[in-house]
Order: sequence, then C-alpha cells, then structure tokens
Amino acid sequence: MSREFNVAVAGATGAVGIEMVQTLERRNFPVKNLRLLASARSAGKKMTYKGTEITIEELKHDSFKGIDIALFSAGGDISKEFAKSVVNSGAVMIDNSSAFRMEDDVPLVVPEVNPEDIKWNKGIIANPNCTTIIMLVAVTPLHRAKKLKRLIASTYQATSGAGAKGMDELITQTQQALNHEELTPKFFAHQIAFNLIPHIDVFKEGDYTKEELKMVYESRKMLHYPELRVSCTCVRVPILRAHSESLNMEFEDDVTPAEVREILKNASGVKLVDDIANKRYPMPVEASGQGDVLVGRIRQDISRDDKKGIDMFICGDQVLKGAALNAVQIAELL
Repeated sequence: MSREFNVAVAGATGAVGIEMVQTLERRNFPVKNLRLLASARSAGKKMTYKGTEITIEELKHDSFKGIDIALFSAGGDISKEFAKSVVNSGAVMIDNSSAFRMEDDVPLVVPEVNPEDIKWNKGIIANPNCTTIIMLVAVTPLHRAKKLKRLIASTYQATSGAGAKGMDELITQTQQALNHEELTPKFFAHQIAFNLIPHIDVFKEGDYTKEELKMVYESRKMLHYPELRVSCTCVRVPILRAHSESLNMEFEDDVTPAEVREILKNASGVKLVDDIANKRYPMPVEASGQGDVLVGRIRQDISRDDKKGIDMFICGDQVLKGAALNAVQIAELL
C-alpha cells in the first residue's frame, strides 16, 4: 500500500488556496488528512474535498502538528511568520510567496525545469513567480538542446496574478464602463478595464519593477546559469486568469522553427498550438483552466543575420501552472 500524507493548506480561502485544494483532489494526491487553514475571519467556514465538508481552522503556530506537507499561499509576511513553526513540526513548507525564493538554502523549483533541487531542501521549498514558471516550462527544453544566451520577455499578465481582489476589480470596472458609470480604481494604480498598466509590483533599481527582476533572478537560479542575460517588461492586462508572454530568444547554437517545434512537441507541460494556416495560436481563453503551457507563433528572428534567434508566444493559467498546480507537483516529487 502506498504511503498517504497529512497535508495542510494555509491561505485555503484565497484564489490560489482554493485551486490548491481542487488540484489535490483532481490529481488524486495521496491525502490521509487535509487541514485547511486561513485567517480568523474565515475560521468556521466550510470547504468540500472529495465530497466531504472540512471546517476551516484559524492559522496558528501549532497548526502543523502531525502534518507532512504544508502548502502556503497566504502572502510573504505570513510565510515568514510561520516558517519556523512548520519546519520545527517536521513538515515541509511549499511556499507560493516570494519570501524565500532567493534564499541560498531554499530550493526554487519547477518540476519540468529543476526537479533535482528538491533533494537539498531544509524544510522549505519555494514556488517561483507565476510568469517565471510559465516562461521556463516553455524555454528550458530549448535551453537544454541549444543553450540559451539571451532572453527578452514582454508579458501580458492577468488580473488573477493580483489575487481575487484583482479579478473582482476587472469585473466590476468592466460593468461600470459598459454602463457609462464612473470608474474608481481601488486595487490597481489605474483603471484596468479596457486598459493596460505597464507596472506590476514596486519599482526597483534601473526603473525595472520587482516583478520584472523576479523573472531575471529566478530564471538564473533555477537554470543554474548566473550569467544568463534576461530583460523583461511586465504589463497587467484586462484578462481574468491566464498570463501570456512574447519571447525573443538568442541561442549559442543555430536553431530553426522546425527544430523548436520538434523539441517542444514532446516536452513535459508544453502543448504546441502553432498552426497559423488554421488560425491556431496560444490565447488566454484556451490556456485558462488547464495545466499545460501553450506555445505557438514560432518564428526565426529576422532582425538577425544568423539562425540563432527565435520568437514565440506562450500562454499559461496563472492560478494553475503559475501557482497551485506547480506547488502540488512539487509535493508529488517529495
């Protein structure tokens, strides 16, 4: 008989937390007991798992007694506050926040990219930024085959990346705009309905945002490639839950679009959607609600005189592969 695990989900009532619970059920993770944890105001509410109602408990420092794996999606401050309690209880924390991603002694893992790094965890494993996950699932097979040298990414990020409140604001503002009512931004810095906002997270050095720098530093860490040249522009778009990215890649070796398709058609977690004759290409509507990263619009970079440049467009569900699914896949590897 295979082993079963006692699992806790912290932040269970948030958009990603709910998806984590559903993903555990959908993938038939070997759960013995499931403990759902959230803030005091959510305690006492109920969620359903495999037909059984589970009462949500308040997240406390003694919540992890007997727990084997703790999935966290409650924000970085909460993760930092409870990390020691999780580890001291003997559980492994899989954390969806940015709290520990760049810590030298914490593995940052995408199972399709660097599963081997799980082995050196000391009780905490970090789930990367959603845009980095989606990008590296598509890029890593090409890097292994042709050695990536430089990567330019422009992202089109769904409101789900800002949580349930971000999605709610898009829906509310869209209704207000269509009814010719006054729009008052509350969650985002500007109107998000029928608009684009080239600003995600705070501005940092060189006038890059924290989101853009996450993609740079996290990619280097997971690929074990500190000299990789990466530049990103991250844009919030009026989409509910799937991120899209336009990628321009330079490789050490020559590579053709046909080779890229051949490499990616058998790549784990990737689905080729690249049939322009039939107007088939990645779109957020099709990426939403499924776990694969859609890849298409694969072209030779015509700005170069050689065959070392490739352009492509990708989409992935931010809540699933960008967060909940990746965390559960890490738990499966454990």
